[in-house]
Amino acid sequence: MSDEYTTISTIGEGYYTEKRSKFLAWAHHVENVDEVKTLLADYRKKYYDARHVCYAYMLGPERQEFRANDDGEPSSTAGKPILGQINSAELTDVLVVVVRYYGGVNLGTSGLIVAYREAAALALADAEHVTRQVEETIIFDFPYAMMNSVMRVVKDMQPRILGQSYDNTCQLKMAIRKSEASQLRERLEKLSFED
Repeated sequence: MSDEYTTISTIGEGYYTEKRSKFLAWAHHVENVDEVKTLLADYRKKYYDARHVCYAYMLGPERQEFRANDDGEPSSTAGKPILGQINSAELTDVLVVVVRYYGGVNLGTSGLIVAYREAAALALADAEHVTRQVEETIIFDFPYAMMNSVMRVVKDMQPRILGQSYDNTCQLKMAIRKSEASQLRERLEKLSFED
């Protein structure tokens, strides 16, 4: 499994019209369902006069937590095409919201699918895409006498230091790329046997 994933770091916007119906789209970086719910509530309040507020999201580096919602549009004509755009861009930790203002002319299922897909694609294309690493957190306790050896390993492997305490017993809390975590753990544990 890869220890990298792609998400967005800016809010993307898209606008699509078809037969006088307007489709306003936004792509947001989100990290959990609570953030999704908050953003959806904000959009529903701000665009209270819109006919539909459809959305899809994908969460987690494994891309296994997702949802698509048609918000009253015919089944699979809104949420699924939006989710399809998130998938085709291979993104995660993303919410795409598409607000529809009805223009008085029915678009039919294929017309709706195209409109929601295009609006979502424009919003995702407008956002800045970034690659992030899946990290693992390692907490290592050691006696003060081992400080130099531990710091040599830390300097060599470059984990991100999340927290540290130095006393009779010292503790380092570090985050490192998942693929390098076992190597860091092994090197630190080997130190405890050397001293």
